[in-house]
Amino acid sequence: MGIILIFRKVCQKYKISYTHVYYLIKHNVPSRQPKHFSLRISKSNKKIFGKHTMNVSDAIRLKRAVRKFTPDPLPEEVITAILNAGRRAQSSKNTQPWQFIAITDKLTLKRLSECGDYAGHIAGAALAVAILTSDPEAQFQTMFDAGQSAAYMQLAAWEIGVGSCPASIYKPEIARQILGFPDEWHLRIVLSFGYPLQEEKLTAPPHKGGRRGLEEVVHREKW
Repeated sequence: MGIILIFRKVCQKYKISYTHVYYLIKHNVPSRQPKHFSLRISKSNKKIFGKHTMNVSDAIRLKRAVRKFTPDPLPEEVITAILNAGRRAQSSKNTQPWQFIAITDKLTLKRLSECGDYAGHIAGAALAVAILTSDPEAQFQTMFDAGQSAAYMQLAAWEIGVGSCPASIYKPEIARQILGFPDEWHLRIVLSFGYPLQEEKLTAPPHKGGRRGLEEVVHREKW
């Protein structure tokens, strides 16, 4: 049996995207392996493929904005994993005040990138996720909940080697025309996703001084 056929059968057995794993091997980027892959395979197979998942603490510590992406598409399994992370986010009273529009069409991405002053990175993304919410002026919790959903998606993506960056939408009505969502839904934030053009960003340590120290932002018991 040829090595390619064996490889395909292994991917099918463990429900792994063949194209995604091929991309990891081709580019020699083990940190991009899907989370469910290392959870499903046996310990003996881990000796071959290694440990390739990132824990939550590492994902938070190493996460950085990525605005330049490779032209490679994201496998459907990866897109689903990102969207599921957003769907699973917590929300005030479990209202789940969101709908997601997943966009991969290049022309739509380009048009959407023109709806914000700093949204140009959307044009080069493999995927954009528009986070629709109910009226953000009605309840202050709505945008907080949308932010939680956005954070879940970005961390889930980073864990499997996919970069991301949020974009503020300053022309929501033009975005409505592009995406065709109903009047009762509103769009303020779009996330771009894709494999980082600079792969070293995935494992680079945080910039010194990039975040204020804990003592500068934390107050105990009262101000």
